[in-house]
Amino acid sequence: MPVLAVVSDTHGKLYPEVVAALAGSDLIVHAGDLGGSEVLDTLEGIAPLVAVRGNTDTGAWSLRLPPRAEFEWAGVKCLVVHNLAGLGRERRLIAQGLGEVRVVIHGHSHRAEAVWSGGVLFFNPGSAGPRRFLLPRTIGRLRVVDGRVVTEIVEMER
Repeated sequence: MPVLAVVSDTHGKLYPEVVAALAGSDLIVHAGDLGGSEVLDTLEGIAPLVAVRGNTDTGAWSLRLPPRAEFEWAGVKCLVVHNLAGLGRERRLIAQGLGEVRVVIHGHSHRAEAVWSGGVLFFNPGSAGPRRFLLPRTIGRLRVVDGRVVTEIVEMER
């Protein structure tokens, strides 16, 4: 079963335990605030990568990143954005199960969560970068098991 690793808010820092936790993934999604091209290069060396630009991603290197990306993984239509607020009215439509998107991956808040609404998963892996707001450093993993998306939040430290 393919493993989709999800990271966000690295803010220019990929800790060794984060890199180790991503090893063996079939695909990595970064939900923005990468913090530099070095993060992109490292992640691309681990597995295929889908990444979007976050609000702190600036400079010429970040221009190659879209503000949102849609892709299909294990037969599931996924959308990735940095900040859910940027979806506006589209967020409400997706949450009602309207359309084809079944997984929305996002970051920005640094708070890991998996929320189901209208048969759609809204998944935030938390922050894999420097700790902020007294929240733990985390990444996420998604798998499809018997046609269902299964979520996992992995703490990098306690």
